[in-house]
Amino acid sequence: IPAIGIGTWALRRNTSEVIAMAIQNGFRHIDAAWIYNNQRDVGLGIKEGLRRTGMKREDIWVTSKLWNDRHADKVSQGLEETLQQLGLDYLDLWLVHFPV
Repeated sequence: IPAIGIGTWALRRNTSEVIAMAIQNGFRHIDAAWIYNNQRDVGLGIKEGLRRTGMKREDIWVTSKLWNDRHADKVSQGLEETLQQLGLDYLDLWLVHFPV
């Protein structure tokens, strides 16, 4: 896991640009979560940051999290929704946001 990362909690304005600039400035770990309600913009920022730097998806580490109402029977659905929102084919790490 890259040592330098950016969390996306509470990013509400200019989210895509913040993430793109973070990638340009050496951040290689993007930490997202479904409950942050900004994964679409985070994904657009990842795409733009990779474009600007000429890097590939495998050059960064992306983490997201499974929310509490999906622990029992919606794990696959939660993962698919997260991947769709972020516009990615895979995550490097997917965490249980917090166990309940």
